[in-house]
Amino acid sequence: MASIFTLWLREQLRLIKPIVSRASIETARQAQDMAGELGSRMVASRVTVEEIAFDRFKAAVVIPNDCADSDHVILYLHGGGYVAGSLPYALGFGSVLAVRTGLSTLCAAYRLAPEHPYPAAVEDACTAYKCLLVSGIAAENITLFGESAGGGLAYALCLWLRERGIALPGRIVAISPWADLTFSGKSYRENFLKDPSLSEEALRYYAEIYAGRNVREPCVSPVMGDLYRFPPSLIYAGSDEILKDDAVMLKERLEECSSEVRLHIAEGLWHVYVLFWVPEAQEALDEIAEFVKP
Repeated sequence: MASIFTLWLREQLRLIKPIVSRASIETARQAQDMAGELGSRMVASRVTVEEIAFDRFKAAVVIPNDCADSDHVILYLHGGGYVAGSLPYALGFGSVLAVRTGLSTLCAAYRLAPEHPYPAAVEDACTAYKCLLVSGIAAENITLFGESAGGGLAYALCLWLRERGIALPGRIVAISPWADLTFSGKSYRENFLKDPSLSEEALRYYAEIYAGRNVREPCVSPVMGDLYRFPPSLIYAGSDEILKDDAVMLKERLEECSSEVRLHIAEGLWHVYVLFWVPEAQEALDEIAEFVKP
């Protein structure tokens, strides 16, 4: 049964959902930045942040004070519907990840739509990934981690890498991945009233300005791609989110393609619940830390 705090937070999300659903892209970006800055402050004394200069986007490496293994790293791809999420936002959860796993975490603030539509995000993710390889990190020692759009982007990146003959990473962790921008999942209808935070109308708008007519491209909707022998995956989703079936379809597709995958659907929880300070999220972060352990 969900904790009292979890139930209270769910109700707060439900109350502000109409406001969030109608927010402009600029407002969504500002809100995510504020959330990221809060997360960064909570663990600031336990990490060191080093910015990296890329030509087209901003990035930074978060190094935990008690780094467990400098040969293993996380590449974190943030969420935000491909339209929101700057470096301050990415550093928020990226810093938490670094502390919880003991691994250095590269946070890539890839370019956003509508200014930079597909394939800008996957191009920038690839640039960040290749930077790690050039720095001497072995591909099998890289974990891709993404939530929401970033979760789908992690799989899109692997398809992009394979097309170019680049070695795939060692593991993938996806939180509520947005992996099907054609909106074919039944959970859009089944969880329409249950979902306390996500709006299908807003997601359809984001999909249009990010991908346009390319929504069926595997590097946009990875559930439609060849995921043959992809790296081991750990996927989380909430039972009440409209994107639940994206996670389910992704798991099924990975299994069809002989790829190792574990899916955990948290009963009564919402989109990217792992990013919230609820007991269920702490349990998930413990599992994630064990999964990425060198």
